[in-house]
Amino acid sequence: MPTGSAVEPATGSTLSHLEGSLSGRRYDAGSLIGLDPLDGRPLLARYDLDRASTTLTPEVLRGRPRDGLWRWRELLPVADPSAIVTLGEGSTPLLSRQALAEAAGLTDVRVKVESLNPTGTFKARGMAVAVSRAVELGARSLVVPSAGNAGGALAAYGAAARTPVTVVMPADAPRANQAEVLACGGRLVLVEGLISDCGRISGALAGVTGGFDLSTLKEPYRVEGKRTMGLELAEDLGWRLPDVIVFPTGGGTGVIGLWKAFHELEEMGLIDGRRPRMVAVQSEGCAPIVRAFEQGDRFATPWEDPGTRAGGIRVPSSVGDFLILDAIRTSAGAAVAVSEDAISEGQRLAGRLGGGYVGPESGAAVAALTVLRERGLADPGDIVVVFDTGAGHKSPPADLPPAHRVAPTADEDEILDLAARLDLRSPNRLTPY
Repeated sequence: MPTGSAVEPATGSTLSHLEGSLSGRRYDAGSLIGLDPLDGRPLLARYDLDRASTTLTPEVLRGRPRDGLWRWRELLPVADPSAIVTLGEGSTPLLSRQALAEAAGLTDVRVKVESLNPTGTFKARGMAVAVSRAVELGARSLVVPSAGNAGGALAAYGAAARTPVTVVMPADAPRANQAEVLACGGRLVLVEGLISDCGRISGALAGVTGGFDLSTLKEPYRVEGKRTMGLELAEDLGWRLPDVIVFPTGGGTGVIGLWKAFHELEEMGLIDGRRPRMVAVQSEGCAPIVRAFEQGDRFATPWEDPGTRAGGIRVPSSVGDFLILDAIRTSAGAAVAVSEDAISEGQRLAGRLGGGYVGPESGAAVAALTVLRERGLADPGDIVVVFDTGAGHKSPPADLPPAHRVAPTADEDEILDLAARLDLRSPNRLTPY
């Protein structure tokens, strides 16, 4: 490049190796791999952060379009740009929600709107990166167990990569997720059981077919896509972090990815050492992380007979449980369980107060805001960021009030009666509504 050129220097992945999250052992990143061969725990991607920091600066980022997560290419694992599979994921907005803040007795609540990702949930981030890297390393087919949204995302990105996909779901997974898999050309297997049963069958299928298993945290790169939420969040807030982060938690890649991103940003000199209090939210019907947190355990005992309408957090155990708990405790955060009624109310509250129709997982996070305030886990003046992880239309509906009905032949008296039932401001005068 000529001296003095204003063109951004050629940049790419600075991935250096993989590291056992518990063992600390170093592994080569140049081939397909699942869990740490030493202890069966997750592997984490490591980067040459000194090299990344020479090109990934606030000035450079200001010059890059906010057109998705791949603008963070130095901190992503795909080496060959031609291997990138994208549907436009990432670069989601961080929106102020003053009405939600007031309802919870807080002053500053902001929502990271992950439901605007291409497949309607934050799962798109993880699958975009995991599929791209798996195909780059030679995977010829992909398999995943899923409560719903991850499977739909894999089918969409597998189709974009022209790579066969098999998704194993509980038979009671939302019809919208089942349809998404089939519409995108994926092979769908339904299991009369839990996500843990699906995981066993998915692993067995991978073993006999040679498909690469993309189970949560059982390969290194889905979490890499999820952690771009943390990179974006820091940039959104002018290279500082909020006081509290509230995240609905099942397998835990969201919390783990955010925590990993913050460490990397600090190592690169982009943020200081201050960290938000990390709050993991679960349902009372499936709360293994909450129980382990409250009991002071390093690892979480699997939850028996899990039950919650929020399929994304109906996860009885996670291979990365200790990483979630480490992030919560190191940050002086908390793990909170909310009731099923509270989840529905959280969805309705978000909708009524201008937050859109969020999924039940996001409803759980909204419901947790009041709990945090009541327990003194969030102060009135804190900046609190809630992650809306998915759109409501992809999940079973919340408990909602009935619609009003009227005949197409309704006369003026019937319309006046309807207006009164709707509790309009001027029930005696017909006005446009």
